Amino acid sequence: QVQLVESGGGLVQAGGPLRLSCAASGGTFSRYTMGWFRQAPGKEREFVAAIGWSGRNTGYADSVKGRFTISRDNAKNTMDLMMNSLKAEDTGVYYCAASPLGFTTTRFAYDAWGQGTQVTVSS
Repeated sequence: QVQLVESGGGLVQAGGPLRLSCAASGGTFSRYTMGWFRQAPGKEREFVAAIGWSGRNTGYADSVKGRFTISRDNAKNTMDLMMNSLKAEDTGVYYCAASPLGFTTTRFAYDAWGQGTQVTVSS
């Protein structure tokens, strides 16, 4: 099974940018649909963005559409999430996840997860 490690989290001012990265190992990265999810304190883990195996299919939560961009590099086994115009409500732990299924935004379709990286947006 693929192993995932996130990086790039931190503290940023509202309106600023931040880039998260996810490095994969131990599996055939290009076969997986990849996604980002986030969890704020006291809330359920929620979908943020997903990208299909080829990179052609992408999907975003309404709350981040137009501000976040997901991308992947199958040659490097990496996936990024570029976050712009950050808001206080974007604060949370961000998780990288992999699904062996076709393109999906459903949390329970993802069976490999990273340990998470904290993003804190100060207002």
